[in-house]
Amino acid sequence: MLIDGHNDFAWAMRQLYDYDLDAVGLSQITSNLQTDLLRLHTGGVTGQFWSVYAPSTLSGAEAAVTTVEQIMFIRKFVERFSQDLAFVTSAEGIVTAHEEGRIASLLGLEGGHCIDESLTILQMMYALGARYMTLTHNHNTPWADSATDVPTLGGLSAFGFEVVREMNRLGMLVDLSHVADGVMRDALAATTAPVIFSHSCARALVDIPRNVPDDVLTLLATNDGVCMVAFVSEFVSAEFASSLSQGEGNAPSPMAPKVTVEHVADHIEHIRDVAGIDHVGIGADFDGSPHMPSDLGDVSCYPLLMTALAKRGWSSADLERLSSGNILRVLRSAEDAAELL
Repeated sequence: MLIDGHNDFAWAMRQLYDYDLDAVGLSQITSNLQTDLLRLHTGGVTGQFWSVYAPSTLSGAEAAVTTVEQIMFIRKFVERFSQDLAFVTSAEGIVTAHEEGRIASLLGLEGGHCIDESLTILQMMYALGARYMTLTHNHNTPWADSATDVPTLGGLSAFGFEVVREMNRLGMLVDLSHVADGVMRDALAATTAPVIFSHSCARALVDIPRNVPDDVLTLLATNDGVCMVAFVSEFVSAEFASSLSQGEGNAPSPMAPKVTVEHVADHIEHIRDVAGIDHVGIGADFDGSPHMPSDLGDVSCYPLLMTALAKRGWSSADLERLSSGNILRVLRSAEDAAELL
């Protein structure tokens, strides 16, 4: 099994096709997307967290509406292609979908601004099927600092702690990708369930705020959570990240260094070495960035990563932990913790 923690297909469909499923042939290779059904099957994907996202520049109310719009699109997408996909909300649902030969489709909220400072809206998002929430996106919320904004709180506010507690009560995974270091540490101290990083890499290898420092990876192991490694070139290659700062806009410089599967494998191995084999997973972030490694350009490419790791000595059991076992354990643990609250 292979379960990916983060894919921005829904937002790409909004931007490119205004959500029109009739405008694109998703059963065949779709050149201007990194995701389609054919390549998901080729890549051996058995479970996908579909990111539902609204820009963090939107007001809370606008973000909530836009996020619900994204949720309903994914549910429509799954229903349209029900022979290939199954909408699920639990670890057991993933296993059942796999047994049926369908790709388990889960929802992850990207950005806590989408709940408009309301636990009731958080509860509604859970009722609609969301099973994780990234506490921030690129900008601070009034209750949590973002990794890529000027910190104002130093971590979580009192309401931020309430959000974490409510997510634990619901059984919704706390996602710490995009958040500032102080929020990572506050959330790990407060949570009663394992947390995830749905699409982040190791800061020790690439020193950018979006990546996870080693001391937090150590805390993650104690928490029994999982860091799902993104493939994004500027997250996995310091040289590529530097080339972006030298380019124009969000484009790398013309002399940008080549990024390959080996860069991604380096981050996976670093997280394994610091946190342990039980605390690393995959969250590629396809359709969320134009900058992917040259040999990991779309959702068909996961087998190449597994082959690269096998050549480095990874056993089949450890590859199974990485690709699905760890996130399944975390989901089950969050579900069990919710039953105790």
